[in-house]
Amino acid sequence: MKRRYFVTLIGAAAAWPIAARAQQSKLPTIGILVSANPEPFWGELRAGLRDQGYIEGQNIAFEFRSADGNPDRLRGLADELVRLKVDVIVAQLTPAATAARQATTAIPIVMAWAGDPIGTGLISSLARPGGNVTGLSGASTELYAKTFELVRALLPSARHVAALANPADPFSRPFIEQIEEAGRVLGMSIQTIRIRGMEDFDTAFSAMVNERAEAVIVQASLPRKPILELALNHRVPVIGTNRILAQDGALMSYSINQNDMYRRAASYVDRILKGAKPADLPVEQPTRYELVVNLKTAKTLGITVPPTLLATADEVIE
Repeated sequence: MKRRYFVTLIGAAAAWPIAARAQQSKLPTIGILVSANPEPFWGELRAGLRDQGYIEGQNIAFEFRSADGNPDRLRGLADELVRLKVDVIVAQLTPAATAARQATTAIPIVMAWAGDPIGTGLISSLARPGGNVTGLSGASTELYAKTFELVRALLPSARHVAALANPADPFSRPFIEQIEEAGRVLGMSIQTIRIRGMEDFDTAFSAMVNERAEAVIVQASLPRKPILELALNHRVPVIGTNRILAQDGALMSYSINQNDMYRRAASYVDRILKGAKPADLPVEQPTRYELVVNLKTAKTLGITVPPTLLATADEVIE
């Protein structure tokens, strides 16, 4: 009788549903922190994790948090992820990475991506980041120098260019410095305008029109919609450092290959989950850049895009 009871127990244990047994052990949980505009980052990151063999609900779980364009919310959202004891935090762009770093020095943080992570204090060096932050660096001086060369090729007569900066983003200082230096080299004057809130956009574009700005370069962490709407109303060409801006209606963008960078962030998550320490994982710099030209916007603004520029574009939107 006792033997029959024992065998019955063994059989019942073997018949437990797999899902029920999986609940006995916690899945590795990845905290996702974004300022706004989660796509294509969110989709590309998940695709990269699938390539690494991770399937949501089977061997990985996510906690997604977005500030919905309000940078003041980022620190509170980062604190939430820390309280949930996620295994890794993946932070999109510098403001999110900074908020995560302020919230924890223990949980590994993957930047996907962040501008000038050394200058903003996120890491000690690219080769040995130190601390709990690693990932991808997404901007360089060469990026802005090339952007101004493209502006000159597209708008040969342009001499005055505005730059919209996001002071809530720690990368705004190097962004402004690099924009101003690149403009100086090509003999262009730069009108720097800092956007501290949604109410500043109307004033910013009025100031551009008053100063006769011939184009505006936009920092990647600013919200796209108000910029593109006002630019179209005031007929000011927008140059982006994010390909999504050109896809949504900017005249042109020159940027790192962001989809590639977002997928590469998945490899950092994989290595950390397998035991690697962020301090020992070198930060990667971009190796691929892409030029996107929006011909539809060019026609609306009455701008003729030189055939040589179209020939070098990675994407032409018609």
